[in-house]
Amino acid sequence: MPIDRLHDLFDLRPEASELEFSGNCQDCGAPVNVTVRLAESGFDISGGALYEPRPEQFFHKCDGCFRRNPQLTHFQECEVYSRVVGYLRPLAQWNDGKQAEFRQRRTFDSALA
Repeated sequence: MPIDRLHDLFDLRPEASELEFSGNCQDCGAPVNVTVRLAESGFDISGGALYEPRPEQFFHKCDGCFRRNPQLTHFQECEVYSRVVGYLRPLAQWNDGKQAEFRQRRTFDSALA
């Protein structure tokens, strides 16, 4: 997780001197408790590693799995393409209104018509 994001999380809770994140290791499935403490030289992170590929979606790794491979390997974003105004575009590049319309779409079944 970028250092700037950790600063943002601490800014949201100015009274906190530490943040705790609990979950299961992405690689081995073991329970993980990651603690981030404010230190004079930056942050003190213990208990594992913390990833945030999307806002407010946290993934954890235990210390052993992090030492073996620090990359988040069991996570892959899927980019969805669809047709809008005559050509294919990634859904993430659509404006909010078009994304809402896309979520409301239903599949047409000609056998039922």
